[in-house]
Amino acid sequence: MTTLKKSLTLLSAAALVSLTACGGQASSSPADAADGQPVSGGTLKFAVGSDAGCIDPQQVGSNDSIYSTRQLVDSLTDQDPETGEIVPWLATDWDINDDVTEFTFTLQPDATFSNGDPVDAAAVAANFDAGPELGPRATLVVGYLEDYVETEIHDDQTFTVKFSEPNAQFLQATSTHSLGILHPDTVAQSDDERCAAIIGSGPFVLDSYTPNDSVILTGREDYNWGSSLWENQSAPHVDGIGFEVVPESGVRAGSLQSGQVDVIGNIAPQDVDGLEAANAQLLDQVNPGIPMGLRVNHENEFLQDPAVREAISLGINREDIANTVYPDGTPAATSVLSSTTPDHVDLSDKLAYDPEKAQQILSEAGFEPGDDGVLERDGQRAEFDLLWFNVAATNAAAVELIQQQLDEIGISIALEEGQTADWNTRLLEGSYDLNWFNTTRADGDILRGSFHSQLANTSHVADSPVDDVLQEQSATLDPEERAALLAQAQEELLDERLAIPVVDLITVVAARDGVHGVRFDSGARVHLNDVWIADGA
Repeated sequence: MTTLKKSLTLLSAAALVSLTACGGQASSSPADAADGQPVSGGTLKFAVGSDAGCIDPQQVGSNDSIYSTRQLVDSLTDQDPETGEIVPWLATDWDINDDVTEFTFTLQPDATFSNGDPVDAAAVAANFDAGPELGPRATLVVGYLEDYVETEIHDDQTFTVKFSEPNAQFLQATSTHSLGILHPDTVAQSDDERCAAIIGSGPFVLDSYTPNDSVILTGREDYNWGSSLWENQSAPHVDGIGFEVVPESGVRAGSLQSGQVDVIGNIAPQDVDGLEAANAQLLDQVNPGIPMGLRVNHENEFLQDPAVREAISLGINREDIANTVYPDGTPAATSVLSSTTPDHVDLSDKLAYDPEKAQQILSEAGFEPGDDGVLERDGQRAEFDLLWFNVAATNAAAVELIQQQLDEIGISIALEEGQTADWNTRLLEGSYDLNWFNTTRADGDILRGSFHSQLANTSHVADSPVDDVLQEQSATLDPEERAALLAQAQEELLDERLAIPVVDLITVVAARDGVHGVRFDSGARVHLNDVWIADGA
């Protein structure tokens, strides 16, 4: 096969016929685009760098997989990426009780799944009933539904989601892909069966999914209930979308420059100049949530020592990593929440680069250099495995630079590239020392989901000193009170070095000239219902 497998040649003749016959509105002439008005028709070709081995949006967490799965499901609400406001989507309105334990929603009446069945209260209840029972791929869903009791159905359009404890984050959670609504038949299947195929109510329908290879979607003619944030809330402008997995960033960039594909994700900094020279549109957004950084496994004896964690943090030159590895404008991390997350607090003074102080702290903690310069204490070497996953073009270079920086202070890092499909399993079983990670969410409660010792706790903290603060912020809807509590949590998490943030991840996608309407949602993931192709490709 040639570059990009002959430009999505896996779109078989049958699939191409399907995309043409089952697509959205009747095709318009490309001349209609002269005044900036959308035209209909064409197949959007989108190249991504990796695949999570699953097509279920409730069980995937990496951008490359979310790009396709997000188009298949609607959510109860949406979140304005500029203001953080929660706005209608499948739900037209909602009410929250004073205890923040009951959320009553009213659905719009005409939404349907792609097989024609209604999106009703019973369907939503089936999703929320099953969510807490999902396996290790679905840690986000399980966290969002912590303390879930039941969904009480009042009528076809009205229902109340009930929790045993206050759960202020739940409303924002209903805007995420992780709580996208699936057909009850899909929900009833096993986790693995759901990873192979799903039925949703989104603007696109799954035509085929080949793990680590491709996802083919077709547009729905009858779609008419899009998010209130979308310009086009009806049938998609394009007939379909073909997602192709192309691991090499340079090949993805070259395919866009040559016109073989329309959009690419996972842009490497070295490809930016060539893309700009080809008049490609470079679209970027800083991901909200937890920055790229080191997850620490607190079951490791050395990493249980606060001095070791502090020394690791002091030994990382965040500005150097941001400027060397990442696209221009990538910010060094300033907190355990990224700078675009609501209630972020700038704590950059706690994230200074000071290798001399790091060495001093380690010396005072009883470490001495061995024959090869690696520090030792009680006959044990300060060496750790760093588990990383190739889901971003910058990940390999970032962990290699961290390896070099920590070597300078006497800490040895062995890099291990994991399999994307095994990500959550590896974290939950604790088979790592350090892990290069981020978690995207436009709500500060992501700290509770990630670091509360009684929740997912992939850092394996025996007893987190910030549990009470994280729990308290989840019990209030008062914005000022919640902001103050999240500020306290950020301070305490950094003081304890429960995680070591490094850079605020920027998501960058590129679209060729002639492609319009690629937009980011509040979680820096793309939605594609507004997309149209001016030249009718």
